[in-house]
Amino acid sequence: MPETRRLLDQAESDLTSARNALRESDLRFRTLADAFPHMVWSTLPDGFHDYYNARWYEFTGVPEGSTDGEEWNGMFHPDDQDRAWARWRHSLTTGEPYEIEYRLRHRSGDYRWVLGRAMPMHDANGNIVRWMGTCTDIHEQKETAEQNEILSRELSHRIKNIFSVIGGLVGLSARRAPEHKDFAAALQDRISALGRAHELVRPHSERSQMQIEAESLMGLIHEVLAPYPATAEGRVEISGDNVRIDDRGATPLALMIHELATNAHKYGALSRDDGRVNVTSKLVGEQVAIEWKESGGPTIAKQPTHEGFGTKLVDLSIVKQLGGHLSREWPAEGLVTRAEIPLRSLAR
Repeated sequence: MPETRRLLDQAESDLTSARNALRESDLRFRTLADAFPHMVWSTLPDGFHDYYNARWYEFTGVPEGSTDGEEWNGMFHPDDQDRAWARWRHSLTTGEPYEIEYRLRHRSGDYRWVLGRAMPMHDANGNIVRWMGTCTDIHEQKETAEQNEILSRELSHRIKNIFSVIGGLVGLSARRAPEHKDFAAALQDRISALGRAHELVRPHSERSQMQIEAESLMGLIHEVLAPYPATAEGRVEISGDNVRIDDRGATPLALMIHELATNAHKYGALSRDDGRVNVTSKLVGEQVAIEWKESGGPTIAKQPTHEGFGTKLVDLSIVKQLGGHLSREWPAEGLVTRAEIPLRSLAR
């Protein structure tokens, strides 16, 4: 009997110690969470919100406990509620981390943009036992980004207008000097290619993002070659490794691809209905190798002895501007041009 009593006393003492440790641990967590500059919250495995730190109540101004359970969704802007719910349900179903930007009602009554994030906590068997999340006020950053987007669009619009004015001036001058018509047309094409390259690599927001892979080598090549009928007909194949580019690399690359395509259309593979062009890229260490290979065009008897303006322009762009290496081969089946360019020259 004394032994049983001793065991009961020990069990009660252990339980009291465990409760005290749990209470102390919970106090430490709440103290730490309240010290964060972010709003901190947690939920049960099914997504039931059961904890918010002091920053949440300071930001929202709502009574403590009023946003427990599913009431938190009512704090979002009406236009964001369905989207936030869908993303949260997806995370609860899949166990994937939760991340979303939405507008949260501030104590002032205004809605402010916040970044919501949550990560699942697992037990030893991998089961989710709790979700821990944060909300970070990003309203000022969001407004700054929107202002920058407006400025970027305005600047881009003015730059494109400059391209248009220059192209118009070239066309007007050509009409007064018909003997320069072909040269003027080629120059206008080059100006248009630069305009497309500029639009590709300028800063974009989610709303203004182009439907191509912006700021990339593949996106640039696709964009410059898009106006050529052979591309739509499937006679231009673009493949290989993709790399990031910015305005530093876009202009010289756009000029190179445009000059190669123009020459192929006039004299090379694309001047024939069954001619083809293969454009490939390959990462080799700290360089990217780009190959332009033509086939199915007029048979090449020998290497040309005359270098036109376009050829010199490509050499200037790749070798002088980008610090790369350029080579050409003239097999009978079609021109092969290879450019090796340091990655550091393509993007900052």
